[in-house]
Amino acid sequence: MDFALTDDQREIQTLARDLARDEIEPHVADWDREHTFPRELYGKLAELGLMGVCVPEEYGGAGADFLSYVLVLEELSRADAGVGVTVAVHTSAATLPILMFGTDEQRSRFVPPLARGEAIGAFALTEPDSGSDAGSLRTKAEPDGDGWAISGRKQWITNGSLGGTIVLFARTDPDTPGSGGVSAFLVDSDQVETVSSGEKLGLHSSSTVDLVLDGVRVGADRLLHEERKGFSVAMATLDGGRIGIAAQALGIAQAAYELARSYALERRQFGQRIAEFQAIQWKLADMSTQIDAARLLVYRAAWLKQQGLPHTEEGAKAKLFASEVARRQTGEAIQVLGGYGYTREFPAERYYRDAKITEIYEGTSEIQRLVIARSVLGLGQRAMALK
Repeated sequence: MDFALTDDQREIQTLARDLARDEIEPHVADWDREHTFPRELYGKLAELGLMGVCVPEEYGGAGADFLSYVLVLEELSRADAGVGVTVAVHTSAATLPILMFGTDEQRSRFVPPLARGEAIGAFALTEPDSGSDAGSLRTKAEPDGDGWAISGRKQWITNGSLGGTIVLFARTDPDTPGSGGVSAFLVDSDQVETVSSGEKLGLHSSSTVDLVLDGVRVGADRLLHEERKGFSVAMATLDGGRIGIAAQALGIAQAAYELARSYALERRQFGQRIAEFQAIQWKLADMSTQIDAARLLVYRAAWLKQQGLPHTEEGAKAKLFASEVARRQTGEAIQVLGGYGYTREFPAERYYRDAKITEIYEGTSEIQRLVIARSVLGLGQRAMALK
């Protein structure tokens, strides 16, 4: 077993870390406070190949492996989880399923603009009445000439308003109940109406909207994979997407730990640094240990995906553990900082707000436990998953 990163992986990790330090960290507090989406940042990411890290060079990407992509998400999320999730959804949930399930024409047409950052990808599965039970979605696609007319509403769609390609799921067979009647489509974001999803607890620098489709017409060439096979596209996409969200959670937890450690080494009470107190030492020891454990789970899942090996169970374990570590350790960071942690003078409270969603989207922690349990028990049935 070799746990060392390759030279190429370390180079990409350093590239992302430097960009995060120079282009994200100085501005993230303002983005969070003003709910601002830093659109210009994604041009800079694209110039460095970070909008298509694991996309083959022939399709405009950097041609790196999936673990390199996960390293990028971890570094970006360490600086700002909103930037991390934007890149994660753009890549894992939009670009990669087109590469995996698209025709040659679809790959050549849609992937290069996404990989070059000229368009931003989105993934539209969740609806007001179908979250974890994604197979019950109501958005419908009806035959219309040589294409389809799509009507319905999608909810909480990351990147849905940013101008690009949406991988969207709709029911094409109303007579087949559940997931069997669902198909996947490639829809241009300027074809759909966007409305506010409401104010979020965190991730203020990322765009989240609802999508309204009223007879949106797409050609037959916009069907992704085969008709009525859309749910298999969604589940395969989520298998990889969960690893990306786990990397996001890992980055948040790492940032919270580094803040708590730095503060403990500087803050003095009772005549000594609080890092000298065993209560604080044990908190930091637990934080460091759990983050290392999460990192091993995330990297293992990424490696399995890169090798083309089964990774459903491993990805679910990585997301389950990393997201819960992020939520716990951001709370512990606030505790170490005390009253300062409860203010916006320090970023601990932002880490705490951003961490919570990692336990919810791309499959709640409860859904991850279902996925894991069905795998270890050999039940075979796939769990439904949230966006």
